[in-house]
Amino acid sequence: MTTREQLLELLENSRGTYFSGEEIARILRVSRAAVWKAVKALRQEGYAIDAVTNKGYCLSPETDILSAQGVGKYLKGEYRELEVQVLPTVPSTNALVRERANQGCPEGLTVIANTQTAGRGRMGRSFFSPPETGLYLSLLLRPTRYEPRQAVRLTAVAAVAMCEAIEAVSGREAGIKWVNDVYVQGKKVCGILTEGSFDLESGGLDSMVLGAGVNVYPPGEGFPPELSAIAGTVFDSPRSDGKNRLAAEFLNRFLDCYYAPGDVGYIEKYRDRSLVVGKPVTVLSGGTARPALACGIDEECRLLVRYETGATEVLSYGEVSVRL
Repeated sequence: MTTREQLLELLENSRGTYFSGEEIARILRVSRAAVWKAVKALRQEGYAIDAVTNKGYCLSPETDILSAQGVGKYLKGEYRELEVQVLPTVPSTNALVRERANQGCPEGLTVIANTQTAGRGRMGRSFFSPPETGLYLSLLLRPTRYEPRQAVRLTAVAAVAMCEAIEAVSGREAGIKWVNDVYVQGKKVCGILTEGSFDLESGGLDSMVLGAGVNVYPPGEGFPPELSAIAGTVFDSPRSDGKNRLAAEFLNRFLDCYYAPGDVGYIEKYRDRSLVVGKPVTVLSGGTARPALACGIDEECRLLVRYETGATEVLSYGEVSVRL
């Protein structure tokens, strides 16, 4: 760990507390000059580090910059050893983690980006990923008990975990539009994308990349016109450590559920948060659009719909447009 990283960890874990340069040098076992260089580097990255004569250095409690150290301090003890990497910009966090998976990286690798230049959603759509205001996270999983057809369960677990995380940090109620969109106050704030890699010999899942893109704050220049009517944010304005807390809350809650043995009741939680069941929907498939009523969600997280003709169908893929 570099001096900069060590200093950031020290200051993150003691926000609002002043440390003298001499005290920091002693704790980190470096020179005073090295401490000053690390402080300067962090300030250049945007960290608000106060310096007061006879008191020392202090990280402002109002700082909200994504960092591995910032996320790590909110993780549960059993997840503190996760490898969390925070990068300023990447084409796609899912693509990067998929590359790392192919290189043999272990389960738990988490890559978080401040912005994406080629973020993706379901069905190849682009995902708007502006800098500074969002959370773009991908987690590497190596499932041992999921069959390929059950992989959608991971998306459902992730959607529930994100709703719980959003509610924990913002106090706002969150709901789920089947199958992978999280809504707050009638607008989409998060999209989830899971991508699997299969073992050709066994036919089972070798790895899964779980990606979540969250609109944490309103973009500085607003959402593009095509998104302005449907996109929302978790917060209306910046909050102290908002992004780091949200990332850690999501990881804590998802991993608790993912690793838990047996039935942990995720499907009931998913149903309880559904914004679709009992509502009119439009089923888009093969270039056609058919009005229907969403009747329920089964144990495999498939959507049950009834068409105007009285015919019913179980949807395991495709696209549903919901009139909220």
